[in-house]
Amino acid sequence: MGLSYTTYVLYKKNIASTAVIEMLQNDLSKSNTKIYFGSEQLNDLKNEKASLKNTRTESNMTIADQAKRLKDLQAVIQSQRDVMSNLKNSIADALINYETDELSIYTIDGSVYVSLAEKLLFKSGSDVVDSKGIEALKSLAAVLNKTNDIQVMIEGHTDNVPIKTAGFKDNWELSTARSASIVRILTNEYGFDPGRITASGRGSFFPINTNETAEGRAGNRRTEIILSPNLNELMNLLDYYE
Repeated sequence: MGLSYTTYVLYKKNIASTAVIEMLQNDLSKSNTKIYFGSEQLNDLKNEKASLKNTRTESNMTIADQAKRLKDLQAVIQSQRDVMSNLKNSIADALINYETDELSIYTIDGSVYVSLAEKLLFKSGSDVVDSKGIEALKSLAAVLNKTNDIQVMIEGHTDNVPIKTAGFKDNWELSTARSASIVRILTNEYGFDPGRITASGRGSFFPINTNETAEGRAGNRRTEIILSPNLNELMNLLDYYE
């Protein structure tokens, strides 16, 4: 049976309405999908913002810790500088009566150097300290014994003129024997702590002057007493912040 015109029109309208409804439903689904992903992106942004805020907080704490660490390190270093500066001045006062060609006092890299010429301490080729040298060491020990937070290195030096005697086969052996003699005087005679002092000999290998002249060689024949700050406090502080 054929459809009437009126029925046919209604049938077509129904199909059209269904198509419109399906299209609207599709659009709604797409909109919901966009809303979903938009919400996800919004959540991601919120999470990133929170993470950034936490990172900033942690960063600020790290900077604060670093600032405190730097301040503590600077305080320790400045304290050591003050100790070494006062020590240098005290030694200069104690040894003020000696000539500049007999000894000199200076600072290198935070350590105080007391350089004693051979003519003040020893006869040529000998490791026995003269009486004038002993008096100088006595004055030095009086200052060192009042300072607990330093380490002492005694370094013997010679010129480059070869030596070979019954007592010493070369300059290196002579320089070592001379530094050991000074260590014994400072510890055995004047009571300096043996645990804070070291003897070494460097022979002719670290000249401060030319060895081409008599004057230069005389300057190279020396014994250096090197006073360095105790680094225990500094090392403990570094370990604390690790």
